[in-house]
Amino acid sequence: MAQDFGREEELPEGVVDASAELDMVTLFSSSNIDAEMESNNIQHLLESSGIPSVLVGASMIPSLEFQVQVPLSRLEEAQRLLEEAQAGGPEAAAEAEAASEE
Repeated sequence: MAQDFGREEELPEGVVDASAELDMVTLFSSSNIDAEMESNNIQHLLESSGIPSVLVGASMIPSLEFQVQVPLSRLEEAQRLLEEAQAGGPEAAAEAEAASEE
């Protein structure tokens, strides 16, 4: 059965939710030399905040683009979270890591 991501009603067994809320959309994409590392960091940030995500890319061919995709229904939340993390910079990341170790 499909994940519900906040849906109240239950679907009958065997029925897949085909709504647009489950469509995956690209939050981040890059083909820079550090694209895989940056994509992994973004995916970890999202998942630690409860936002499901998918990493698209091939480590064997690093010159290809890497993408982080999220469900359409969570795109705005993911964008806000990513903007906050980028605005906070490395100092905020170090503080968050220190707080998690306490």
